[in-house]
Parts: sequence; C-alpha cells; structure tokens
Amino acid sequence: MTVTAPDLEAFLLATPFFGGLPQQSLDLLMSMLVERSFEAGSTVVSEGEPGRSMFVVKSGRLAVSKRTKAGRVIPISVLQPGDFFGEMTLIEMQNRSATVVAEAPTVLYELTAQNLYACYKADIHAYVIVLQNINRELSRRLRRSDDRFARRAADNDN
Repeated sequence: MTVTAPDLEAFLLATPFFGGLPQQSLDLLMSMLVERSFEAGSTVVSEGEPGRSMFVVKSGRLAVSKRTKAGRVIPISVLQPGDFFGEMTLIEMQNRSATVVAEAPTVLYELTAQNLYACYKADIHAYVIVLQNINRELSRRLRRSDDRFARRAADNDN
C-alpha cells in the first residue's frame, strides 16, 4: 500500500532520517515509501539474508539481535517509532547484519535501494541530505556501542 496519511509529513520530519529536507524533496521521498505491517512475533529481516531496503518505524516495537557462532541469540537493541534500520545494506550492499523481529503489532515505511537511487537521479541535494542523516545516525550508534564496550571493559577491570 502506498503511503498517503495526512500526518505522515510531520512524523517523517521528526525522524533523524528525513530531517532537513526541503518540501519538494520530502514529497519525492514520501511518494517512494511503502507501508508494511507486521504482527507481533513476525520476523522483518533475518541476519545474513540479502537486503535491498531500509525501514522507518511508524508504530510498534521491534527487537534487534545477532546470533553467535555457537547459536546463542544476543539482543542488540530495541526499535520504536521514529527509529530506522536496514540502511547499512543500502550503503555497503552487504547482507543483513542482524535479525529484526516485531515484538508488538508494527507498521513500517520501507524505502528500497532502487527508490533511493531514483532519488539520487531526481534530486541529488535530497540524496546528499539523506546520506548525511544516515551517517549522523550511524555515528551516534557507534558512539553508544563504544560506550557500552568501554563500560564492560571497565567492569571487567574491577
């Protein structure tokens, strides 16, 4: 289903992914989004599978996890409205790095790599802003990961 909700624009502008986009660019990207619904317990993406799209969480709650070589599932994070995921596969063209499961009924907006490329062709300025927004969010995530790693190392020293 194509996204047409009247409050979609305000929601998207409040997310880190769409911040700073001029109206025309936002309209273009909004026209490319597809709404996806998932029931609680549904797997949205699986670690290791090919990925060619990213998602913005409209509603619900999702659990992100990775599996160890021994098969143990390690929780990584929880995603809530306004968060986005799957962007790494659009940047590096690698398989999914984690599994994402809906913990509650969830609505996502999907943006495919093909549509992101279409954005590049139609509006290079919007494309650059989107990439800056993705990079900013990836940097925030890396900082949080660094902090967790440092805390664990400090706890092990004590």
